[in-house]
Parts: sequence; structure tokens; C-alpha cells
Amino acid sequence: MFRRSYKRIFTPLTAMLLIWAAMTPAWCAAPKAAPVEPSVSAKHAVLIDAADARVLFARQAESPAPMASTTKIMSALLLLEAGAPETEVVATAAMVTMEGTSMGLRAGDTVSRYALACGMLLSSGNDAANTTALHLAGSTAAFAQRMNARAAQIGMEKTRFVTASGLDADGHRSTALDMALLGREALQNAAFREICGQAQIRVAYGNPPYPRTLRNHNRLVRELEGCIGLKTGFTKMAGRCLVSACTRNGVTLLAVTLNAPNDWEDHRRLYDYGFARYQSYTLDNPNASFSLPLTGGTQATARLIFARPPEVKLPETPKALRRVVLMRPFEYAPLTKGRVAGTVRYYDGGALLAEVPLVVAADYTPKAHAPKKNGLWAKLKAFFHRKK
Repeated sequence: MFRRSYKRIFTPLTAMLLIWAAMTPAWCAAPKAAPVEPSVSAKHAVLIDAADARVLFARQAESPAPMASTTKIMSALLLLEAGAPETEVVATAAMVTMEGTSMGLRAGDTVSRYALACGMLLSSGNDAANTTALHLAGSTAAFAQRMNARAAQIGMEKTRFVTASGLDADGHRSTALDMALLGREALQNAAFREICGQAQIRVAYGNPPYPRTLRNHNRLVRELEGCIGLKTGFTKMAGRCLVSACTRNGVTLLAVTLNAPNDWEDHRRLYDYGFARYQSYTLDNPNASFSLPLTGGTQATARLIFARPPEVKLPETPKALRRVVLMRPFEYAPLTKGRVAGTVRYYDGGALLAEVPLVVAADYTPKAHAPKKNGLWAKLKAFFHRKK
């Protein structure tokens, strides 16, 4: 089935045996017909796979445009990455005097970093974003520098942040693709992911703090199967903007629309289209086994098998499938059944598709050692025997 070439890599750091094999994807399912691309209202739109940023749909996805309050994804991410969510901030008039949407902060209120993040992601509070900027950086300009530095790390090449809230400002621009990359990065932050996926959250703030309920502006969290966030936005210049993510059957997709009169329906259509493209592919013979040299055992080799089927969900058939087997050059007996003793990685060209652990298929016992004839006990017996 496979054309194989073998390379041995042995270093003090890895001490691993690497076996490379080009593969004909004979075990892959026959591809099904691709669904028809959806009609969307958005001027700018993109749909990506959150696992590898694979683009599944794009419309003017790399053209800069204002992105309104989806900006707060970056502001909230920076706040949560600062840590210490219980840290309290006393709001000043300069922090909370903002136009537009609000979480209801007033000068003199005490609010935690966690509550500020909730206020940005659920209530889209411009007061929360401005408070965050002044709290973390001392000025909105300094905070914008932090935002742009973080954007550069993510690879948002066509983005420039000017405000923390997303209110219109000269030069405040991004692209649908850049915002998708930002959303993908934000979802890797556990606190961000937990907050943005809630339909409502109970937090306390005020002077003195008292409990409030913040309701998520993102309808899809309540209405769309598998939706896990992320953020809405609107200004007259930007129009309706939405960054969302959705998980179904182990696949997470992320959609962005900018200037979309019918954004809720756009995202539903994009997800229906995107998930319809995915199907399961079995990348290898599920019953395949691998031999691992065994030292000190009753057998010369141990048999390794897949810990789980080598399957992956993909929107298209792999074109240049190859596998890399990683295991040690040898193991010492005993080995117990089920122990992880290697891994297999599957690539499509340079893209990693899946990684499946290899486990020991059975128990392997060490050799029984016979007593040495010239041992101490044998010598003592021989000595006393001579005495008789």
C-alpha cells in the first residue's frame, strides 16, 4: 500500500525513531459533491476553520473596512491576558464618559477586570473598553499601540487599531480575514471563550458593588446550534459587523461579516455551507500495527496499535498524504498493554491533519534469569562439600 523510505534520527534530546512514508489515500472516503456557495448580504465576509485557519469562503475578505465594536475582541483579550481577573478598578469620569453602548459604569464605581471583560463581550460597553485602556496603559493612544503590537503577533497585516471601543476614527480599519484570525486567537484563551459564549452573566460592580445581569448582544449564542460567541458591532460608518464561531461534530468554524445588513442570516448560511463541506476521512488502515524493538523481553519486538482510529474531518480530500511515525529506537521489557509508546502524524503536504498515539497491544514480560552457577551460594556449597 505504501512506498516507504526510512530515516533514523537519534539524539540525546529526542531519542526517537522517525519513519516517513508517502501514502496513497486509499483509505479515504470518496469525496462528496461540494455544496453551493451561499448568498450573503455582507460587503466583506470570510469563513475559516478555527483549527488551521483554512479559508472556506471569502468575499472581499482582505479589503480594509471599519469593524465597529468587534474591536472589543482585542481589548478584552488584552485585558484577560493581563491576568489577575479579580483585580479591582475604581472608575473615573474620564474612563466612563463615552457615547454609545454601555455596561452602566459611573465615576466612583468599583469594577473587576473580569466584569470589564464581560461588559465588553456581552454588553459591548464602550465605557468598559475605555476603562480597560486607561487602566492597563494610562491612555487610549498607548493602549492602541498595545493593540497593534498584539495584532502584528497574530498576523493581522492589514489592521490598524485607533480606539479600544471600535467607535469610528480616522484609520481605524481591519479586514474580515484579519478579524477571523483575531477571533481564532481569542478562542484559545479559556476565559475569553467561556465569557463570550454565555447568553448572560451575573457580575457585581458599583459604589458599593452590587449584582447585575449582563445580556449577550449576540443572538446566535441563544439561537444557533453550537454557537460559542464572539462579538457584535455597529456604527453608521461600519454598518452591522459580526464575528462568530460555531462547533459541530468536533469541527469549529469561524465567520466574519463586515457591513452586513442581514448578518444573522449570513452567518447561519455560512455555517450551513461550511459544515456541509466536511466529511470523515480514514487516513490509514485502522488495523495496522507497528513493530518496536524490545530489549530484555521474551520476544524481540513489541506490537504497537492505534489508540483510536486514524480519522479526521476535512472539507476536501487530502492531495499529498504522508505519515510520520515517531517512537523510540527500542524499549526495555516489561511493557504493559495500553501504554503509549509512540505517535503517528498525518500531513497533507506541510499541513498537520491528525496525530494519533500508538499503544502497546499486549503485555510483554522480561526474560527469566537462571541462577549463576559460579555465584556465592554455589561457591559455599562447593566449599563445604569438599570439607566432607
